[in-house]
Amino acid sequence: MSNDKLAALSEAGVSIWLDDLSRERLNTGNLADLIRDKHVVGVTTNPTIFANAMSKGDAYDERTRELAAQGADVEATIRDLTTTDVRNAADLFRDVYTATNGVDGRVSIEVDPRLAKDSDKTVVEAQDLWKTVDRPNVLIKIPATEEGLPAITKTLAEGISVNVTLIFSVERYQKVIEAFFAGLEQAKANGHDLKGIHSVASFFVSRVDTEIDKRLEAIGTDEALALRGKAAVANARLAYAAFQELFSTDRWKALAADGANAQRPLWASTGVKNPDYSPTLYVDDLVVKDTVNTMPEKTLDAVAESSELKGDQVTGRSEEAQAVFDKLTAVGIDITDVFLVLENEGVEKFEKSWTELLETVNGQLEKAKG
Repeated sequence: MSNDKLAALSEAGVSIWLDDLSRERLNTGNLADLIRDKHVVGVTTNPTIFANAMSKGDAYDERTRELAAQGADVEATIRDLTTTDVRNAADLFRDVYTATNGVDGRVSIEVDPRLAKDSDKTVVEAQDLWKTVDRPNVLIKIPATEEGLPAITKTLAEGISVNVTLIFSVERYQKVIEAFFAGLEQAKANGHDLKGIHSVASFFVSRVDTEIDKRLEAIGTDEALALRGKAAVANARLAYAAFQELFSTDRWKALAADGANAQRPLWASTGVKNPDYSPTLYVDDLVVKDTVNTMPEKTLDAVAESSELKGDQVTGRSEEAQAVFDKLTAVGIDITDVFLVLENEGVEKFEKSWTELLETVNGQLEKAKG
């Protein structure tokens, strides 16, 4: 049965994506249920999600035994297991993909996080994932590191749809949009139909509050403490203002005239970390058209049960958002350092998850070999 609050969120122009995937979700019909009942129109994955999925239950055991018998190594096994899940999820979303002309019905898979600082190898990995999954509604996730930016352009230039991930600052987001425009221009020059290329820019939300709140509490003044829980939403609102500005330029209009699809902002990391905050904070306060909100199932359920949607909460609020950052600077927060720390931590967390995934799957392969 469809949920009214989730329906209202969708009608407000927010595409609801699930930030999770596992073979268990696919095999039990859970993902199909979420598509039918909870307005879920896409899925995002990352190394942490797959590491968690493969460390629990037995859904991957049969295929792992088959791969072990074939002599597959751990890297090949991970590639097989993850791309199969993504391919099967993409097939579940095919009707959504068709109904939305490719805007939604998307499933994302990330390049090996160990390549985050290597542009050329990232491009090769993106091309390989695109060919292996072999579905038009897949998005290849590439991190928005400095080294990732040229990889984003080169991957788009090959006609491959991209989810740009690990964006924290508006300054970096503006560079992501530049990389997106350049990629489409090169794709056109390479003879690709721009109508078939899609992209989202994943702007991480809750981690901004987690890092800045910690620093505000260390400062400890009344002025500092009063700013807790305000930075993440303000940051996302400034990002949306940048989106509106840059996608109103003549450069974008020329691409749009050639059939290009706008790169939508995607609010990621929207599960609330601080129990003192509303569990739907990073959904309710970021409602605005032409966006995606990818959320863990816990947040999805919270929205369905207790969300207080009040319409567009983003458009026209950039001055208010900038005032928050002016106050943060005034109390002693080094914003540039915050974003640098968050990007480095983001890459490190996914590298750690990839290592855990390697260890888990290697153990399962050894067990399968007896």
